[in-house]
Amino acid sequence: MGTENPHEATAAYVLDALAEPERAVFEAHLETCPDCAREVREFAATAALLGAAAAVEPPPALRGAVLRRIRELPAGAEPEPGAVRGAGPGTEPAPEPEPVPARHRAPRHRAWSRWALAACLAVAAGLGGVAAWQYQRADTARQQARTAEAREAALAGVLSAPDARLASGRIPDGGTGTVVLSRERDRAVFVPSGMAAPPAGRVYQLWFAGPGGMRPAGLMDPARPGAPALLAGPVGGATGVGVTVEPEGGSAAPTTAPLVLLALPGARTA
Repeated sequence: MGTENPHEATAAYVLDALAEPERAVFEAHLETCPDCAREVREFAATAALLGAAAAVEPPPALRGAVLRRIRELPAGAEPEPGAVRGAGPGTEPAPEPEPVPARHRAPRHRAWSRWALAACLAVAAGLGGVAAWQYQRADTARQQARTAEAREAALAGVLSAPDARLASGRIPDGGTGTVVLSRERDRAVFVPSGMAAPPAGRVYQLWFAGPGGMRPAGLMDPARPGAPALLAGPVGGATGVGVTVEPEGGSAAPTTAPLVLLALPGARTA
């Protein structure tokens, strides 16, 4: 450490890189230096992240980044005393350089401390990415769950509404379709029965029909063709509900003739 520079030993102290005498000297200094005490706390928190990294698989790029950091550091090797310059007989040993005062020398542990801290920060960044990814996945799952719960609650509300009214019709390819309307809630539900799954790459799309034409009202679940489907949006001035077969993802306007077109209960049709 060099007792002349105790302020430079914070990282080495945290990483347990100080010899026992130097450690004792630094700990005595630590009791009287708030700045070093703060740096020790900060370095300790960063080093703790490095220990936590053992619980997750590090990113593939981390190893290369650390190795590049090692190659960028000075080797720190010094020529041996009495090293010979040149070659051949008669050459004189090179004079030993005068020693550099300790206060002017960069402590060797400082390069190691910087590397270790860089490794800690690299791991911390990797862990931060993993944590953020996990949080985003959890947050997305929570949002999807809330959306599904709201949809199911709205669907159940329409089916159990005191003013719910029904209208049914046969589907040419087999099965029947029933629309349940609640004018009070301004929502409608389509309930299929015996309806086959849509062809591969296609989907059943629901529509509100009215004087202005057909407007999209959502997609049925291809994996559950018999499940009740809450039509998207309010009924408004619609007079009927239709079902078409559309490309996967749905269409802005029908591309096929409706499989069934049911008049909404209580609506006046032409």
